[in-house]
Amino acid sequence: MLSTRRQSFPAIMRARITVLFAMVVGLTSLLADWAIAADKLPNILIIYADDLGYGDLSAYNENCAYETPHLDQLAAEGIRFTDAHSPSTICSPSRYGLMSGQCVFRTGRRTTAFEGASGPSYLRPDDLTIAEMLQQAGYKTAIFGKWHLGLTWYGSDGKQLRGGFKDVTEIDYELSTPLIDGPNNQGFDESFVTPNCPTTDPLYLYIENGMVPVPANQRHKRDTIPNPGGKWRWDNDEGWKAPGYKFVDADILFFDKTREFLDRHVEEAPDQPFFTVVSTQIAHAPVLPADQYSGSTQAGARGDFVCELDSLTGDLLNHLKELGVDDNTLVIFNSDNGPETMHTVWMREDHQHDAAGGWRGMKRDAWEGGHRVPMMMKWPGHISPGRVSDQLINTTDIFKTLAAVADVDLPEDVALDSFNMLPELLGQVPEGESTRPHMITQSFRGEFQLRVGDWKYLDHEGSGGNNYNDPTLQPYAKKEPEPNFHGQLYNLKQDPMETNNLYEQEAEKRKEMQALLESIVE
Repeated sequence: MLSTRRQSFPAIMRARITVLFAMVVGLTSLLADWAIAADKLPNILIIYADDLGYGDLSAYNENCAYETPHLDQLAAEGIRFTDAHSPSTICSPSRYGLMSGQCVFRTGRRTTAFEGASGPSYLRPDDLTIAEMLQQAGYKTAIFGKWHLGLTWYGSDGKQLRGGFKDVTEIDYELSTPLIDGPNNQGFDESFVTPNCPTTDPLYLYIENGMVPVPANQRHKRDTIPNPGGKWRWDNDEGWKAPGYKFVDADILFFDKTREFLDRHVEEAPDQPFFTVVSTQIAHAPVLPADQYSGSTQAGARGDFVCELDSLTGDLLNHLKELGVDDNTLVIFNSDNGPETMHTVWMREDHQHDAAGGWRGMKRDAWEGGHRVPMMMKWPGHISPGRVSDQLINTTDIFKTLAAVADVDLPEDVALDSFNMLPELLGQVPEGESTRPHMITQSFRGEFQLRVGDWKYLDHEGSGGNNYNDPTLQPYAKKEPEPNFHGQLYNLKQDPMETNNLYEQEAEKRKEMQALLESIVE
């Protein structure tokens, strides 16, 4: 017996030394990564798409009616999330989530998509925005494209205008600018944005660094813009525009402005990291592909439109390489909510393309199709290429993830709906382990949905958004009558299409989730 122990002792020690050595090597490697991050902060580029559904990219949809090679390449060079979500099923509240790391219920205001001269901003003066956080960490910050967070406009009497298309004619631009709650008052050093949806909601003008170079003093008529296929001009509201305002070439302009900023910044301050957001019009209604992309696919105007976004993104990523900054740039691609209703219907009918990617629901709906979105990230040398993650993640998580990347300690009362996903990006989270204990989303009407693991609780009846009694949407409604429950409970692993409401059948689970939701919201 003694002899056996003597023989096994060196083997045991060797095994332990091997394990310890591996741990030391792993820790050294990890510390080296952090040292690199601390020594030279990465540039950060966010491309934030509009109304782009889970099934709108060929990397996500094997039956996609067209190819998106540049965005597929982005996914191949980094990580693609399959359980990513927007905080809301409409534009403005989701943008608040990106900028603040919080759901819009924390503002105490209702969910809305701002139109006309409506505001004030969802972002309160004392909110720490993602741009302010990175600005304080030493970043040069810029945003180009759609803002849509609400703005404060004044009439000639000095009173704040409260929205609506009529109020646009009453704006006193001298009193209103520099805008007190525009991007440059929210942490962005440079900005070139539209106040609302660039081609949907008047007022149609540009805001550059808090100022309005050209006021909206011309009437816009929708019949002055193209109508590809005879229906895709849908949802272009008539109103007031600035002379020279671009509808068809909106995203080309936004990407051009982004490249101009990058060129200037890399030349003038090559050692300072940049944080840049490109907030696109694509694929929001109306569908207006630029001339050079019109007819580029076999999937109609909207297929051309998405492929324009793919091409513009590819050009921008190539530009990072030309500037020599690609190797030290974290790129994030995300969408603000699911695909527009009529777009989803027409693409299914005309091109057998499911913009919602097989999920139930679409924009405005609380079902998965309304808020499950594409999200991809690449960061050479840090995110291993070709990764596919089923980690539950939300747009709000970008805030604390970037705080970790920039080594910023956040106050406890900041970004309350954000979770740090950097360990997941670096491949440090054990398989099957969720970083998020739960996730809240809000539908068009501001109603709540709660995810805990595979379980999803909807604190309301019906879709939370669209009317499925409408003849257009009726084909996508459930054929059998819904039970008359006050809410919905689904197990997404067993029932990904949210068809079997377990509200009564799993009453204990439902009560548990109701109590959790109440504690979070309160």
